[in-house]
Amino acid sequence: MIRRLAGRPAAAAAVAAGLLAVGAGVAGLALTARGTAGAGTAAPGRAAFAPAPSGPWAALAGPLARQGRTPRPVALVIPAIGVYTRLVNLGLTPGGTIQVPPDPAVVGWYTRSPRPGAIGSAILLGHVDSLSGPAVFYRLGSLRPRARIYVRRADGTIAVFRVDSVRWYLKSAFPTAAVYGPTPDPELRLISCGGVFDQRLKSYLSNIVVYARAAA
Repeated sequence: MIRRLAGRPAAAAAVAAGLLAVGAGVAGLALTARGTAGAGTAAPGRAAFAPAPSGPWAALAGPLARQGRTPRPVALVIPAIGVYTRLVNLGLTPGGTIQVPPDPAVVGWYTRSPRPGAIGSAILLGHVDSLSGPAVFYRLGSLRPRARIYVRRADGTIAVFRVDSVRWYLKSAFPTAAVYGPTPDPELRLISCGGVFDQRLKSYLSNIVVYARAAA
């Protein structure tokens, strides 16, 4: 069920196939957290909030901005859902699908997508849970429009995004072009699993996608 995009090396981020699933027998996902909730996420029932990071906001990228001039992302903060985590780099597997973060407590940036703050859709992936409990994107589906998302970059600047919408898609009907396609402005996509967990497939049947755009 893992699909490759015709003419593009970026597969559907394994979204069609149980990315970030939990359960025995799911090979290669390293689904063992260091604690019940792991670092960077609040456990269920507790107040979930992280303070906004301090530092200079990055200027909005113009239409002629070059990708290589945008600093690489190093950390992600989402105050409304208590996320504060470093970012790891994600590439492609030998099968042509996007890698998933090796640790449920961290989020990964897909390096073949634009850097956050550059023109286009920057793709960030995170686990929803693990064999030990909630993972970093456990509360991703509870985000609401206008919530702020902060990406700290290697030069100390902070790219700030504002949530436009939060969508749930069956993996069988994942809108690949809308999520991974080009955009005229700096945007962000946060992706995790959600919905019903199929015990037979050891996979969630849906994906959560948060759409956000750069804030002035």
